[in-house]
Amino acid sequence: MKEKRPNMVFGIRPVMEAISAGKEIDKILVQRGLRGENYNELLQLIREMKILTQMVPIEKLNSITRANHQGIIAFTTAIDTANIENVLPGIFESGKNPLILVLDRLTDVRNFGAIARTAECCGVDAILVPEKESAALNADAVKTSAGALMKIPVCRTKNLKDSVSFLQKSGLKVFACTEKATDYYYKENFDLPTAIIMGSEETGIANDLLRIADSMVKIPMLGEIGSLNVSVATGIILAEAVKQRIG
Repeated sequence: MKEKRPNMVFGIRPVMEAISAGKEIDKILVQRGLRGENYNELLQLIREMKILTQMVPIEKLNSITRANHQGIIAFTTAIDTANIENVLPGIFESGKNPLILVLDRLTDVRNFGAIARTAECCGVDAILVPEKESAALNADAVKTSAGALMKIPVCRTKNLKDSVSFLQKSGLKVFACTEKATDYYYKENFDLPTAIIMGSEETGIANDLLRIADSMVKIPMLGEIGSLNVSVATGIILAEAVKQRIG
């Protein structure tokens, strides 16, 4: 029998209580065909809170825990998150030159953890991610980050485009790292209040974010593959920001 994971809540009533208490839920697994009055009440709550839900066979739930899960398992965040609107003013007030990392629909937990580790080492002040289509903030992410996710604020937003616009209105220049760019990253000035957008490996940065970015930049490539792992690409861009800021 597998032990209960620290970022997991199971059972209809416990999950409802976790949601009602404001606990941040990454996603909920629901047994296919589940019925009942209590389940309908939970389902309504899930819909109201717009929580990511996945219908799965009971075998999937049993492989996660052999406890009485009642057909419901919720995965909660392993770290506390914040609002960028609350975090950014504090960065300015502390006298720092803001460096914000925006991750658009990056869903791989290990990539996310590795990026967070690099971001913390490079002095990134906060990581901004969408509430949906984003890597789970679970124990695996914290472990891969070498604890960096316990040190750097992670800000979740319902609308990533609106939050990026907020950064711009607050005086940050927004760079989008994309293969669609014509300018190389090292020609830009990252010694300004800066936000850097990195996209998912599957689809890159969403077009609506590319349209509002102040500048699009790319990493020069000489090989035949033509693309880098997003964690590696993020490290290259952030290393340039560090170089300019301490140079």
